Amino acid sequence: MDQPTGPQTEFSLVQLLPNMLTIVAVCAGLTAIRFGVQGDYMPAVLLIIAAGILDGIDGRIARLLGSSSKMGAELDSLADFLNFGVAPPLILYFWALRDFRGLGWICVLVFAVCCVIRLARFNVSSKSEEAQRDCAYFEGIPSPAGALLVMLPMYLSFAFADRPVLPQIVICLHMILVGLLLISRLPTWSFKTTRISRENVKFFLVGVAFVGAALLTFAWVTLIALCLGYVAMVIWAWIDRERPSSR
Repeated sequence: MDQPTGPQTEFSLVQLLPNMLTIVAVCAGLTAIRFGVQGDYMPAVLLIIAAGILDGIDGRIARLLGSSSKMGAELDSLADFLNFGVAPPLILYFWALRDFRGLGWICVLVFAVCCVIRLARFNVSSKSEEAQRDCAYFEGIPSPAGALLVMLPMYLSFAFADRPVLPQIVICLHMILVGLLLISRLPTWSFKTTRISRENVKFFLVGVAFVGAALLTFAWVTLIALCLGYVAMVIWAWIDRERPSSR
């Protein structure tokens, strides 16, 4: 006779690993804000990058372990808003915009609002059947990519320490532009659907090793290159997406 099944009351540590990684990412984002308040900007930026890496792997680990849950999805979304919608613009504000009176803070608010709208739209679309028809593309740039791009002025300053910091108005305009890209309808590739052929796996792994070594050795120059490469990829994805409709 079948036993009645109820809610699961015990979880293994392996099943909780994705949520543990998300919590660690939240701690990284909060600590980044603390470093920003203290004026330690380099470790603050590196903690945001670490939070982005954790965000990239926690969901995949959950799917591999079969431990995906509604709570985990909501936790991940809230962590994304903190780590990519709040911490990066705040760090930029502490770094260069505190003396720009109210305009710098307005730009921080605009970016944060754009990020939360982008996350809300993604959460709604991911639950709809229509989202499955073209899952090779996102609409607008994802929030982790937005966080990576919005801190580009800091990478430039850290990489070329002998050069003056970009003008405050340029940083403000850059922040607003990236925020608008978050809520745009611009198609961006979803790496979740990317497949690597067997014969190219070895080259892909060598490339990952190269990028990892470059990040450890020349962090700021590598982050600049990644930002420029991502922008080029977005432009190419837009051209590739529009090409069939022009036939």
